[in-house]
Amino acid sequence: MISTFISKEKNQVKFTMEFSGEEFEKAINDAYQATKSKYTIDGFRKGKAPRKLIEARYGEDIFFEDAINNLFSSKYPETIEELNLNPVDRPSVEISNIEKGKGFVVTVDVTVKPEFEVKDYKGVKVPKVEHNITDEDVAKELEALQKRNARLVLVDRPAQNGDTVMIDYTGFIGDEQFEGGKAERRPLILGSGTFIPGFEEQLIGAVANEHRDVKVTFPEDYHAKELAGKEAVFKCIIHEIKEEERPELNDEFAKDVSEFDTLEELKKDTKEKLEKSAKAKEEYETKNAILEKIYEANEIDIPDVMVEDQIDELMAEFEQQLKIQGFDLERYFALAQKNMQEFRDDLREDAYKKVKTRLIVEAVADAEKLDASEDEVNAELQTIADQYQIDVEKLKQAMNAENLFFMAQDIKMKKAIDFMFENAIVE
Repeated sequence: MISTFISKEKNQVKFTMEFSGEEFEKAINDAYQATKSKYTIDGFRKGKAPRKLIEARYGEDIFFEDAINNLFSSKYPETIEELNLNPVDRPSVEISNIEKGKGFVVTVDVTVKPEFEVKDYKGVKVPKVEHNITDEDVAKELEALQKRNARLVLVDRPAQNGDTVMIDYTGFIGDEQFEGGKAERRPLILGSGTFIPGFEEQLIGAVANEHRDVKVTFPEDYHAKELAGKEAVFKCIIHEIKEEERPELNDEFAKDVSEFDTLEELKKDTKEKLEKSAKAKEEYETKNAILEKIYEANEIDIPDVMVEDQIDELMAEFEQQLKIQGFDLERYFALAQKNMQEFRDDLREDAYKKVKTRLIVEAVADAEKLDASEDEVNAELQTIADQYQIDVEKLKQAMNAENLFFMAQDIKMKKAIDFMFENAIVE
């Protein structure tokens, strides 16, 4: 097979793959051997009919398609590597002069990754980011820890904001009960904003075993269109009222919720963890600021197909999140009053930015000859194994070549971002 580069215009490359008559004949015979069991010829058991008889019965080109597909699929990756191309889409193929006993030419048109020389990625000036941890931050963290360890206790008093009430309710519009407006022994935190605006406020002051009517108006943009904008009455029964009881902040609390014996030790550890998190946040925001400046400094002609592929990825991620929440795309589109194309258009700007940023980071890695070493890949595998508490050797066996390639790419990208960070000027 002989490959010949023809032209490149923007990100579209054209080249030919010329196969000899001998290569074509061998491919035809291979196709015959692989598919002969599909054909029935009188006087021969299935799979035993000679090639010439099958061609005579079904046409001499019966094996051409399989032969051509097999030749192309086996030689295309080699040709791409030989011509040093990085395709980002399926190729468009045109085949000419197909004749038994003779060679043929495949003309390939394919979109490739844009080539550009990345600039202004060293010495980027960005403002210093600081997130200083105060005693107030520590106090808030300890308060959150108290809240997580709080318990609900029954109270014999009127309900207040922040209380949890256990209620039955039945909703009516006029004299008719509407679908989905009924529940029994439903917990509700007053002031949480969980229910329709105005509902929770009307339960403040209620006492246990009280029957109370709650009058509300559904928002105009309410997801159930048959209820949107309508006035409703919920007939409620308040079964019980509970308040949150938090543990005292003392040494006993520290012993109960941590490995420390005193509250002071817990405070010190909390501050250290917050400071570590703040440093990580500072670095993250600084790196983003650096990438943003380099993003602005570089112009790239990005093929539409790369953006569309990124939109596909974003959509798949979003659909997975919806499934976790018990939703699907169809229901989401109905609630959001959007169709598929409108949703894809909303994602386009974000997708474009992700593609361009990735191309810039890859270009920096290539320019600085950064790569992932075997030790770095093994260290990453060990981290994952430790995280999921599995044997690292078993993890390696479970990883295929593609997984390992993408892991190495991620390490390479991180090194490129670290390089830009280390060479930036933080003012």
